[in-house]
Amino acid sequence: MLRFEWDERKRFSNLRKHDIDFADVFRVFDTEMLTKVDDRFDYGEIRHLSLGILFGAVVAISYVDNDDSVRIISARRAEKHEQENYFREIRD
Repeated sequence: MLRFEWDERKRFSNLRKHDIDFADVFRVFDTEMLTKVDDRFDYGEIRHLSLGILFGAVVAISYVDNDDSVRIISARRAEKHEQENYFREIRD
């Protein structure tokens, strides 16, 4: 079973900014996900960006996948092009 963790200050900041609670993000991992490594910057760690479904909406989750846990970095509603890509990819 995956264990999820996050910074509480970042959780509340994300909730205010994007209206998505990190405490709900575990649900996305039970849906069909489209995942890629986020290599836009050198974060000093390997970050993943996944698209999946949360409460009926496509969301984008940034996280670090450790051996025994998943550390949530951010969660937001997917942009229109991300939503289109998600549905196109999971159909194929």
